[in-house]
Amino acid sequence: MPPYPGDIFAGQTVLVTGGGSGMGLAMAKAFAQGGANVVVMGRSLDRAQDGAAQLAALGVRSHAISCDVRLPDAVAAAFDEAEDALGPVSLLANNAGANFPVLAEDISPNAWNAVTRIAIDGTFLCSTEFARRRIAAGQGGAIVNNSAQYIWTGFPGDAHSAAAKTAQATMTRKLAADWAPYGIRVNAIAAGFFPHEGSVSGRREEGVEPLQNMIPAGRTGSIWEFGWLSAMTCTPLFGGMTGQVIVQDGGESLRRSLIMPDFVPPRERADGPWGWQ
Repeated sequence: MPPYPGDIFAGQTVLVTGGGSGMGLAMAKAFAQGGANVVVMGRSLDRAQDGAAQLAALGVRSHAISCDVRLPDAVAAAFDEAEDALGPVSLLANNAGANFPVLAEDISPNAWNAVTRIAIDGTFLCSTEFARRRIAAGQGGAIVNNSAQYIWTGFPGDAHSAAAKTAQATMTRKLAADWAPYGIRVNAIAAGFFPHEGSVSGRREEGVEPLQNMIPAGRTGSIWEFGWLSAMTCTPLFGGMTGQVIVQDGGESLRRSLIMPDFVPPRERADGPWGWQ
């Protein structure tokens, strides 16, 4: 169960990008468990509809929308549809993203754009569309972004996503400063390892035990924990917090030894069983 009352979002509508599966669906369910009506937005309408059906089973109103978050006209149309279906959107969860392991020297321009435009452009376009509507209505609101703990370090095979998520974290702080006078809060969760069916770590044949052994907390995270923390930042319980990037990784990003392991060239690591982790 979530660490907040079951009616804390009652009467509100949240729009979750990439909310049809994985961590986005965990965010959507966390808002639903607080009583919010939920708009599930994604590239695949079928996946969004499946997610919306799961939310409806929790007893809230839900609606599915297909939208490419890189296109401003499509984003505006999606917000129109969302508000026609469920009323004014007062909460926004930016989860839409893409990632795949590839060394920097092998990233094509198309591959770079596929990852960076969804995380950077998509977050910006959805956030500004949301804010303009809330400001025009004279109402506040809250935004939470799905970031990543590797924004401070990167790792081999992730130059595209690390760059995009770092920009998203900086955007979180800047938008929070711009919109604080309007009562719009903006925060982000820098997530660590949360294995699930759609994640690279969740599909490892070796399982997650090697991941658990390297995390100080002794385990990987549950995507439901990620969803609950994401939603909780949008509650009145966190009403005084904005512009923050909260690390949720079980201590994995902490330096755990004075002497670090020997450096292994990224190309060599890529060929190993855990090269992309």
